[in-house]
Amino acid sequence: MIKKFILPVLIVGGIIGFATFAVSQSDKPMPAPLEEKKALLGEGAVLNAVVNGVEATKGAALLSTKEPEDLYSQVELFSYALTTIMGEYVEEKKPKDVIYGALTGMLNSLDPHSQFLNPEDYDELKTDTQGKFGGLGIEISIRDSLLTIVTPIEDTPAWKAGLKAGDRIVKIEKELTRDMTLSQAVKKLRGKPGTKVHLTILRESEYKLHEFDIVREIIHTQDIKEPHIITDNIGYLRLVEFREDSAEQMRKALVKLKDDGATALILDVRNNPGGLLNVAIQISEMFLPNGKTIVSTKGRHPSQNTISTSHNTKNEFAEWPIVVLINEGSASGSEILGGALKDNKRAVTLGVKSFGKGSVQSVIPMPDGSGLRLTTSKYFTPSGVCIHDIGITPDIVVERIYPKGETSDDPDAEEVVDGKALKSDKKEKASKEIFEKLEEEGIKDPNEIEKRKREELMKKHMSEDNQVQSAISVLKGIRIYKKLTTSEN
Repeated sequence: MIKKFILPVLIVGGIIGFATFAVSQSDKPMPAPLEEKKALLGEGAVLNAVVNGVEATKGAALLSTKEPEDLYSQVELFSYALTTIMGEYVEEKKPKDVIYGALTGMLNSLDPHSQFLNPEDYDELKTDTQGKFGGLGIEISIRDSLLTIVTPIEDTPAWKAGLKAGDRIVKIEKELTRDMTLSQAVKKLRGKPGTKVHLTILRESEYKLHEFDIVREIIHTQDIKEPHIITDNIGYLRLVEFREDSAEQMRKALVKLKDDGATALILDVRNNPGGLLNVAIQISEMFLPNGKTIVSTKGRHPSQNTISTSHNTKNEFAEWPIVVLINEGSASGSEILGGALKDNKRAVTLGVKSFGKGSVQSVIPMPDGSGLRLTTSKYFTPSGVCIHDIGITPDIVVERIYPKGETSDDPDAEEVVDGKALKSDKKEKASKEIFEKLEEEGIKDPNEIEKRKREELMKKHMSEDNQVQSAISVLKGIRIYKKLTTSEN
């Protein structure tokens, strides 16, 4: 009988002690945000729960000092329930398992991105940013209580198989995902490279279920895709995600475009799931003059309210008119970039409304090696618009229209029918024409042939991308307007 009451007394004492410590810390400022960390479904694929502004703190979570007595009374209720479970449940349970279960439910009840991390999950979160493992290459989130694909990462198994932004993952293997947390879903999607995972996907635009068998791979992605001059000194650059070296790659690509004669830019962040906050800020300020606001965060406490501004004094690309392409797969960092350039009237955004992911999660270590991933603030564009669950509405709305028989923005992608990848006759015909052209030019080196083949396919793809063509028209229109206004003055 004595043992029955010792455990809850100790637990209540510990919780009250924790709460008292937390209250004592509530007036202390939280540490400045660290670089955003990314939990991967493969290197380059992002778990949405932590991509947006991860912070770390060694203290307890901040608690309000208002009505602490109410907190203690609720802790007493919790203790009573715990005592009842430990004493009356049909099977004997370890206290740790019951407490971990309670913490899991507590964090899950807050929002889709807050989460309790047991020691294994917490260690996994810390090592994810360093390791490489088998994955599919998709960013996922929970939307409307359903596991939703934010975007498939380019050149990954998910991309090649034909998964799309907005697809609902109904089942992983044979298990329904409705009650899965993000972490649980990630674990099931990961696996040894070369192994298969079966997904049941609901594509709401078609009101149809699709079945996919996808082979896991070690995911490798390039941050910057094929910078080149499209036409009339208009440069094109696709930014796939925001990683540690993305800003440096971006600067090199912009310099190359400038050397090639570029005087305008199409910056494509369609299906860009985001990444590191500091990198999104660095890339944004390449196009913004010194002092311009890039993004702000607002939380419950004044110490969580920040404003990031441009420190660019060189203005190397200040004269370039820019069009930023966004779509429903543009999230997090790409929304910060698009919103910053749009609100500062530095670029025209074109495409369709972005995903809308802009909350900040703090990662808080716990004494036993576990951790809390807790939403602590949200992102706002320079004009004060909250990105989260709203997204960026483009200045010019242009729906993507695919050529007949195509369903992907990837020029190398296979056509997908009912989850099965089939060779496109159209693609084979284009490849044959390119090979014939190269033979006529006397090019025989396999590497050169492959390079030229990709270039020709990319040009063809660009010519059939109606959003890119619309961006070209906008930039030409801006040039004409500038000439007219200059001549008038």
